[in-house]
Amino acid sequence: MAELSTFLKPEREPRREEASKLIFSKFKGQVLPVLFFLYILIFDIVVNMISQIKKEFKKYSSKEKEKVYRRFFKTGEGEYGEGDVFLGITAPEMKLIVKKFRKDISIKETLLFLHDPIHEYRAFALNILRYMYEKGDMVVKKEIVGIYLDNMEYINNWDLVDCSAHYIVGDYLLDKDRSLLYDLAKSNHLWPQRVSIISTFAFIRNNEFKDTLKISKILLSHEHDLMHKAVGWMLREVWKRDSVVVENFLVDNYKDIPRTTLRYAIERMEEGKRKRFLKGEF
Repeated sequence: MAELSTFLKPEREPRREEASKLIFSKFKGQVLPVLFFLYILIFDIVVNMISQIKKEFKKYSSKEKEKVYRRFFKTGEGEYGEGDVFLGITAPEMKLIVKKFRKDISIKETLLFLHDPIHEYRAFALNILRYMYEKGDMVVKKEIVGIYLDNMEYINNWDLVDCSAHYIVGDYLLDKDRSLLYDLAKSNHLWPQRVSIISTFAFIRNNEFKDTLKISKILLSHEHDLMHKAVGWMLREVWKRDSVVVENFLVDNYKDIPRTTLRYAIERMEEGKRKRFLKGEF
């Protein structure tokens, strides 16, 4: 029933009467009245939830910040975030919205937001999925990971990856086979590749560095600076816990390491040593 989707668009307030007529026309003579009204009730709950959440976003939206975000997230023609749409919601405001609705929203409702062209709606959905994952049992966790991997086309900017990948995919793979991450790293798609390296943050926090180093090596030749920064960030996180293993990695792969990756990785080094690494003096 594609027509029903029109009632979920932000520019139209859901109307129970019209929805009822539409549903009745579709099912007249086929469904018992009690089921019909049950369907109306469920539809009403879903639409009202979505409407409430969108009103909350509208309350915090800012045209000034929206302009800033469009530049910051590179939404111009040919840039990595081309065509992305923003409302101008800050991170603290996003946290407030997530906290307000995270216990009441369903997975299906969350997916409606994940599939929306508005960037903050997708960020909201990913934060909700993270909450559901953290609170769920293993059955729920597996379902959330499956949803995440099936919908990576909508996880299409660096902040969307960074707020979710290690909390969901990385955490799930802590005690499981990790070959999936290597497949993502070799996928030739920017955002799944970023998911692959950022997911290893969960392993780093568990003092496991092998996969971070291996995936970093795969991605050293990547052409995009967003990957150079992501790899450098993860190497820096390893360095905080084991400086020797990262410094050995940098020395062994020095000729192949992008300058940005190197700068990110050695950011916390003592100044004199950092300068020597920048010059390749070991």
